[in-house]
Amino acid sequence: MSEFGRSFGQSNKEQSYGQIKKDQMARESELYSMMSGAGSGAEFGDLETFAAESDVRKNELLFKITTQIEDAKKALKQAEQLTERLRKRVAELEGMYRILTKK
Repeated sequence: MSEFGRSFGQSNKEQSYGQIKKDQMARESELYSMMSGAGSGAEFGDLETFAAESDVRKNELLFKITTQIEDAKKALKQAEQLTERLRKRVAELEGMYRILTKK
């Protein structure tokens, strides 16, 4: 396939951006659900149990938040790389357009 044919097929790149966005929304939804359910329905027998369970819950949340930060940074980097590739492609197409429209 020619360079033009490979570069012109932007649907895969658009899908990858859509997939990145979908994945990020799912992770955020999971995190918010976990945070909002932190105190719901749990009965604690004594203060020590409550403190221990709170620490476990806190550590779980911190781990998930750290993972979310790393995933968001990775998705941002991928989006920036996609943006740069698209800018280069637009410049190529504009160059071809200028060449073909010269008389």
